[in-house]
Amino acid sequence: QVQLVESGGGWVQPGGSLRLSCAASGRTFSSYAMGWFRQAPGKEREFVASINWSGAMAYYADSVKGRFTITRDNAKNTVYLEMNSLKPADTAVYYCAAKSGTYISTNSRDYDYWGQGTQVTVSS
Repeated sequence: QVQLVESGGGWVQPGGSLRLSCAASGRTFSSYAMGWFRQAPGKEREFVASINWSGAMAYYADSVKGRFTITRDNAKNTVYLEMNSLKPADTAVYYCAAKSGTYISTNSRDYDYWGQGTQVTVSS
């Protein structure tokens, strides 16, 4: 069982930056691949980024590539999403998710545990 708690969301102007954190409970954090997803009002949940168990491999949605960076600190049981050059289109609730097994997936159905989400609003 893994519990995930996101933090770091908020309001930011276009072009600004935010850093999301996701703290995981349990002592087996390093055995999970981790992902970030987001859901805007009236839209389906979409993949943002994922990272493998060691942090050596990451994958990004085309819409965030070059602007967002996913990292993890297994000693702190935490995964991060650094978001730069934010756009109004990035406005959404951002969810952290854990996937059993060590490989990356972009499919939300592959993830077993989810956080409660944190709101990110990008507007002027």
